[in-house]
Amino acid sequence: MKKIFVMAAWAFAAMPMLAQETYENAKIVAEDLNGTARYVGMGGAMEALGADISTISSNPAGIGLFRKSTANLSFGLVTQQDAADFSEGSKTKMSFDQAGFVYSSRTGQNSYLNFAFNYHKSRNFNYILSASDRLNNASQNKLTYSKAKEGLLYEVNGDGAPKFDRPYVTCNQLDDIYSRNLNYDVEKNMWFYDAANGYTFDRAHEGYVGVFDLNLSGNINNRVFLGLTVGLHSVNYKHYGEYTEHLQGPNGNYMMTVADERKISGSGANIAAGVIFRPIETSPFRVGLSVSTPTFYDLTTKNYTRVYDDSGFGVNNGESYDYKLYTPWKFGLSLGHTVGNSLALGASYEFADYAHTDTRYITDSYYDSWYGNYYDSSESDRVMNNHTKQTLKGVSTLKLGVEYKPDPTLAMRLGYNYVSPMYKDGGFKDGTLASDGSYYSSATDFTNWKATNRITCGLGYATGNFNIDLAYQYNTTKGEFMPFMTYVDKDYEDEDNVCDPVNVSNKRHQLLLTVGYKF
Repeated sequence: MKKIFVMAAWAFAAMPMLAQETYENAKIVAEDLNGTARYVGMGGAMEALGADISTISSNPAGIGLFRKSTANLSFGLVTQQDAADFSEGSKTKMSFDQAGFVYSSRTGQNSYLNFAFNYHKSRNFNYILSASDRLNNASQNKLTYSKAKEGLLYEVNGDGAPKFDRPYVTCNQLDDIYSRNLNYDVEKNMWFYDAANGYTFDRAHEGYVGVFDLNLSGNINNRVFLGLTVGLHSVNYKHYGEYTEHLQGPNGNYMMTVADERKISGSGANIAAGVIFRPIETSPFRVGLSVSTPTFYDLTTKNYTRVYDDSGFGVNNGESYDYKLYTPWKFGLSLGHTVGNSLALGASYEFADYAHTDTRYITDSYYDSWYGNYYDSSESDRVMNNHTKQTLKGVSTLKLGVEYKPDPTLAMRLGYNYVSPMYKDGGFKDGTLASDGSYYSSATDFTNWKATNRITCGLGYATGNFNIDLAYQYNTTKGEFMPFMTYVDKDYEDEDNVCDPVNVSNKRHQLLLTVGYKF
């Protein structure tokens, strides 16, 4: 049995340019359907209907339709179907989802100027991912062996021995651990690998992206509605996972586990603008248009990785670095119509091209002693951005919603969302990229998620100045999980390192309650 006992000694901090990897970034840039219970109950299809505080981010002009000041508070329960609790991750958790107010003031006979502030959770990371499968002459450490054979890991001495203190940029943290402790025989001066006959994988994701929105909006003669929102984003993400392979070595079978913990935190900002107009003066039918700038994130990622075998010997490694992430522009088109005071119909379409997500490394930073501020400059990580273009694509989101009021105090709602896949067919986490996003990677797994379908419903009750709303959302997405990228040797078939994709899913139930007051 091969024992791990040498501590990895990479000098990661010496690298001046740091950026993150496509699959980790994709977790940050994606968004959930969340907000008030009315908004969720109608599938979020309120960008042209307006008069709901949750439109503050998707179409800021929606705030311009308020005629009274209002305050809302939303919270609920989120649970994952077909999952078992793992580590500190729980499949069911309480969630504080929204809090905000709108102050409305009349500026003319038919005109208003409104100011709004709102907090909402745009992304809930709570999710437990589990997968297992057989492996046939493949393993995670065989991928390291394959990279070494191609000369992608280390410079070599005159006798061909690797210079472990001078890694190439395509050698990541796991490559370094495996190379020092498992894949290289010092006495024979040769590379080798241990194949596996199967693996198990579990990871618990936790955290959220919180958005604080400030909005100024109004209308012109109750015909044209305009709005502008400044959004401040706060990222709080972490995961802990364990990947275990059942290896077959020359001295017998044994198990090897990679325990990986990663945290991503930071902040970002964006600006959104919108307009809603009624093309026919005598009709309540309205059209909405919106645009949102990229969110400009300053982020810090930290990881702690431990690799150990079943005898208890292990090695640890960890790093922390700062980087920047710019999301793509987002565009929206929406339609809304009301029939009297009893029926509201909404439809919205949004598009964002995630292939143009910009991963950036920090090139320089300095401290301004006069003002007491830190500043930095950055450049696009062109290698990783090219990989992003090959892996991600444009995403279309269709929202449909209806609200029916059998009487003025009671409302019934239904909604539906379709979100097209973000990942291209055949996309993979490429561990051979000459990018710091690969260099500092501590995990080889990836999941290509397919389309998302959301079904929502809700009820609302209003009495006096108070209202209470309840919504239910069922969110389902299927995906294909891979523990590591496929490597195919062009000369020797036995050297191929191939694993099959495993079907996984994310089925989530949300129960949301909103309490509101008009003043």
